[in-house]
Amino acid sequence: MNKIVTKEQLQEQLREIRRQQKTVVFTNGCFDILHVGHVRYLREAKKLGDVLVLALNSDASVRTIKGEKRPLVPEEERADIMAALECIDYVVIFSEPTPQGLIEYLQPDILVKGGDWTEDAIAGADFVRAAGGRVVAAIEKAVGL
Repeated sequence: MNKIVTKEQLQEQLREIRRQQKTVVFTNGCFDILHVGHVRYLREAKKLGDVLVLALNSDASVRTIKGEKRPLVPEEERADIMAALECIDYVVIFSEPTPQGLIEYLQPDILVKGGDWTEDAIAGADFVRAAGGRVVAAIEKAVGL
């Protein structure tokens, strides 16, 4: 199974996953410099459901967020690295400034962010909650990492 998919391929896969009554967890980020904190965060995110979707910022999106000298690693390579992690089921690259549109398109059951994120600052949080889903902010703090 190829873990790196388009949003259309992912939406189709998620339809089947939901037919099986499985829970879809969504997170996103640049992951330009992968470190152990990221890996621990992603492992904890996976424990919240059955399928973990990682939305990866495109190179253009990373430049907008982190400046012209970033990313250090191109999106195709970052996607390969992230797909190699056992805890990640799918990787989808997005180019928009935030994953709001992708979240609305995919409709995950649980939306997770790490670091110092608060629920009110998480793109897509209102949509996920309104659809009956759950939002987990600063998962590292929530699970004691």
